[in-house]
Amino acid sequence: MEECGEHIVTSDVYFAGLRARDPGQSTAAKVRMLFDRAGFGDCIIPGAPAAIKIHFGEQGNDSYISPVFARQVVDRIRELGGRPFLTDSNTLYLGSRSDAVNHITTALEHGFSYATVRAPVIIADGLAGNNMREIGIGKNHFNRVLISGDIADVSSLVVISHFKGHEVAGFGGAIKNLAMGCAPPKGKQEQHSARPMTLEGRCIGCGECTLVCPRSAIRLDDRQSSIDKDRCIGCFECMTICPEQAIDIDWETEIPVFIERMVEYAFGAAMGKKAGYFNFLTHITPDCDCVGWSDTPVVPDIGILASRDPVAADAASFDLVNRQVGLKNSFLKRNFREGEDKFMGMRRNTDGYRQIRYAEEIGLGSASYRLVEIV
Repeated sequence: MEECGEHIVTSDVYFAGLRARDPGQSTAAKVRMLFDRAGFGDCIIPGAPAAIKIHFGEQGNDSYISPVFARQVVDRIRELGGRPFLTDSNTLYLGSRSDAVNHITTALEHGFSYATVRAPVIIADGLAGNNMREIGIGKNHFNRVLISGDIADVSSLVVISHFKGHEVAGFGGAIKNLAMGCAPPKGKQEQHSARPMTLEGRCIGCGECTLVCPRSAIRLDDRQSSIDKDRCIGCFECMTICPEQAIDIDWETEIPVFIERMVEYAFGAAMGKKAGYFNFLTHITPDCDCVGWSDTPVVPDIGILASRDPVAADAASFDLVNRQVGLKNSFLKRNFREGEDKFMGMRRNTDGYRQIRYAEEIGLGSASYRLVEIV
């Protein structure tokens, strides 16, 4: 975020819609145009590695960003003399991306092969999530954060995010992709400060939560689940999977802290980087791409945003989603009308915009933006 005295400079966010009537208006062509118009070329150092941070999607998920679009970014970086690689970090929860072998296998199965993207896939925190660097930030919750080593070690970073809902953070965009996506499991655990609890009388004893818990912190007693908070790492997988919504958290006291810790991690991941940010406002699902499914979208597809400012990119994405009319027969429960908060319409207690407010407060970027339509 640039400042001039007490005046905050508005950040440019470039937007391309999805309508097309000729090959020059294809989505792939628009990715390349956005890369150039947003000035991402200034982030590339000839001869140096350049990380493309992207989510490869959990097995069973199909709403992750297409490798065809990642290829456009790879090609532009190569044309500018950089040496691109696609990257992500291992997960905290059990799944198809909890170690580098399974993670790369999942990426390949989802189309992120060298033949498709013309760049290697490197899991930034290594085989078991132990490749990390301490980055000093001196913020309210953390003096230092832990960033995956192969992301921390590069100067050029392009972050490609699928903008969507999230069961706790409200939404996931550039900020969350920086924070969770650039941290090894130990760093993810530092961010997940909240601990869920079972709501008495709502649990039906199906046991689904016990199967997804990565630390065996949940057990069934008399067909009622109970969570051992000393063993729990706060990954929220039990909340996502519970068919009865019988697992919840203390939204008033724990979630504001969780969001602030996440934003501080995003600050550390971006620190010292020449970085550009794409937000894809397509297939806007209720859940993170970390789940093993993809629900129907809650609003129509909108387009693609690009900015050098992650906070402005998320602020513009948040506003564009909320300007839509919500889709019936989706996870959206309320706030269907244009201008209403669709993220609270999915989960009443969430406050996704807190990410943006706090990110601006600590200097990650600006919530003030100018939307520039390129096509």
